[in-house]
Amino acid sequence: MTVHAPTEKQMLSEQVYAHMRNAIMRGECAPGDALKPQDLSRQHGVSLAVVREALVRLVGEGLVDRLTNRGFAVPAFSDDRWQQIGEARRAIEPVLLRMSIEKGDVNWEGDVRAAHHRLARTPAFTPEEGEYYSETWAEAHRVFHRTLLEGCGNLVLLEIFDRMWIASELARRWSTHRNPDRDGTDEHRRLEEAALARDPDTAADILTRHLTLTTAGLAEQEG
Repeated sequence: MTVHAPTEKQMLSEQVYAHMRNAIMRGECAPGDALKPQDLSRQHGVSLAVVREALVRLVGEGLVDRLTNRGFAVPAFSDDRWQQIGEARRAIEPVLLRMSIEKGDVNWEGDVRAAHHRLARTPAFTPEEGEYYSETWAEAHRVFHRTLLEGCGNLVLLEIFDRMWIASELARRWSTHRNPDRDGTDEHRRLEEAALARDPDTAADILTRHLTLTTAGLAEQEG
């Protein structure tokens, strides 16, 4: 099979996408901020086509809204999408966790232990990354949650998890920024213990509460 090298447009689009995604995730672009393709084109020194390709990709991930006749914007803080994403995760992820506990083998257990160990030993905050979770911790957090569910063995359901995770990542960071006293470390520890104890009811309850606290933090700020 012939593998084609990425075109210059694809490489530029990837660079713009990565820069914009990082800016949104780090709060450099505030909720509701307009993302004007013309301005972004001048800022990055690339064509409108390159910028639009990056924006459309971010729309697909739920990190940017496409507004009818008004271009693009960072999702508004009051957008009830975050509540809907939280509801979807609470409906799906505990089911996958139950399946993992039922089907997961000893290799799955080892992977869960390793993922939790990495998460527990990774600093959530670093001076250079300010008041938001560090990128290293954010990736360890994603890996831990996904590893818990991988024992289910259903790739289609795991793909759904992947899409929901990306879409909810911005909401989770906003929630964390506004609720710094939340003890996520203890939540993750209890989640690992229940999963490896093969206790599906307890594990599902802990995961549901864990997911609820993130969306609840946003709801409290809206009130």
